[in-house]
Amino acid sequence: MFTASNQQVSNYTIATPVYEGPLDLLLQLIERAELDITRLSLALVTDQYLEHIRQLTNLAADEVSAFLVIATRLLQIKSEALLPRPPQREPGEEDPGEALARQLIIYKRYREIASILSQREADGLRTYLRVAPPPKLEANLDLTGITIDNLAAAAQEIFINLYMADDLKAVVPPSRVTIREKINLITDSLRHRRSISFRTLLKHDHSRLEIVVTFLAMLELIKRHLVRVSQEGLFGDISLEVSEPWDNLAEIETEFGE
Repeated sequence: MFTASNQQVSNYTIATPVYEGPLDLLLQLIERAELDITRLSLALVTDQYLEHIRQLTNLAADEVSAFLVIATRLLQIKSEALLPRPPQREPGEEDPGEALARQLIIYKRYREIASILSQREADGLRTYLRVAPPPKLEANLDLTGITIDNLAAAAQEIFINLYMADDLKAVVPPSRVTIREKINLITDSLRHRRSISFRTLLKHDHSRLEIVVTFLAMLELIKRHLVRVSQEGLFGDISLEVSEPWDNLAEIETEFGE
């Protein structure tokens, strides 16, 4: 059975990027003892907690007072645990052990979430919510003075021109654009310039297919943390720049193949 005397913490320090305070100390004492956060575990680590705050000589009075508030609650929890029978509480009176354990569980969850978010930020896994509303396209079709006869005459003229089209004598193959070609285009451009815009990567007579494939190539490089992108405004041009040195850059294998 675990006791407070055989799990003393020597040279105990607290330094976290999220928070420094009494809850940090209490949580780490419980975790080092490999205990679940319960009223019993709080009673077991009380002596270690009190030993640590006796060494708090360089902190200001208001900082030490935060540790003393937790210490007072721990002493109450431990004293009640030593009683042969649990104390009788008034209706609606909160159990200090259960309240502190619940507070620690919530605090531990916040610490875990903060650590996950910090790691995602370090890995560059950022997600941005769209705050700008979608553009409103105003209808500008004016049918004033147009009759059904006018529409019928226009349709008839279109159908006549269709029948006058030349016969199809050859099949024109669609242009072939690959992810690999566009990745090479982006990397070659960034080797010569510090940054480039997305529009400069497109040909003058670019098709929708070329835009989509170029965009997929850009996303592939972003996923591999080879480029960074930015966009000044809604529907603005996208700027690309190198995110890390490209020395000894191996051939990029994409999951899209050719």
